[in-house]
Amino acid sequence: MTVGQLIEQLGGELLHGDPETWLDGVEGMGIEPGLYLVFGETPGRAESALRGEAGAAVVPVGTPVPAECELAVIADKQPRLWFAKAALRIADRMPEGGVHTTAVIGEGARLSEGVSVGPGAMVGDGARIGSFTRIEAGAVVGDHAVVGRHCRIHPRVVVYPGTLIGDRVVVFAGAVLGSDGFGYVRDRETGEYTQFPQVGRLAIEDDVEIGANTTIDGGALTETRIRRGTKIDNLVHIGHNCDIGEDVVIAAQTGISGSSTVGNGAVIAGQVGIGDHAHVGPGVILGGQAGVLSGKTVATTGTVLWGTPAKPLREYLRELATLARLSRRKKD
Repeated sequence: MTVGQLIEQLGGELLHGDPETWLDGVEGMGIEPGLYLVFGETPGRAESALRGEAGAAVVPVGTPVPAECELAVIADKQPRLWFAKAALRIADRMPEGGVHTTAVIGEGARLSEGVSVGPGAMVGDGARIGSFTRIEAGAVVGDHAVVGRHCRIHPRVVVYPGTLIGDRVVVFAGAVLGSDGFGYVRDRETGEYTQFPQVGRLAIEDDVEIGANTTIDGGALTETRIRRGTKIDNLVHIGHNCDIGEDVVIAAQTGISGSSTVGNGAVIAGQVGIGDHAHVGPGVILGGQAGVLSGKTVATTGTVLWGTPAKPLREYLRELATLARLSRRKKD
């Protein structure tokens, strides 16, 4: 892409250089000098970026540009964010579509313009794949599943039948989407378990990213929904009937039990455990290994919660300090 095309899509101001400067990638991708993008978020880093061998640099508004600078220079209020968005757009130049000879395409499946299906991948009967989406090696898209436009389904992903996936969704290797939830009914007389019907679906909205080996169950009688813009790390499990809000961030090894909700903009750190029918409010921040008990609601927006049961960080640290003092007194 050219610098001018990126500015047209992302905004920013061209301070110096040629808008037709072509970029093949960003710093760190092994691109040859003159063809990659760098950024500088502080005055010192911006100065260093402008002295480098890149083709273009994005720097804070008001950064002075030396007359001898040979780069195309873009000014933006948030250079790091501009850089990240530009990297996605440069990488989004899809290869020409096509179906590998070893792929299996089911009866009635519809592949839109520019779709690519890799070696050993399978698209089930009646499935629909949106334009310029990539289904990579060994991935499985089940019967009547829908995958939107400009998605990337990495190798060995399994998308269960009937799952709905929006546009620009990225699913990394080994993720399983839409499998049966862990729901059983126990016979009070014999103690035996019978599976409760798991006939609902999983719906994933636009611009969601799902990490490697993450599992998200479909609904029992209704649906599980992951809303727009949410980012989910590797090795996360989300149970049936959960509703995860917009722009939520969930870090690795978190488990969210069935029928729980997470509000818009919440941040959930690693190894958090959330019980069934629990509710995490919008903007709540749960620190690493925090626990929300079944049926409980935490809704302190913008406050970091820690511990089990989750409580404000200051309160949690105060309790730890009190426990340490009591322990010392007992030892003395």
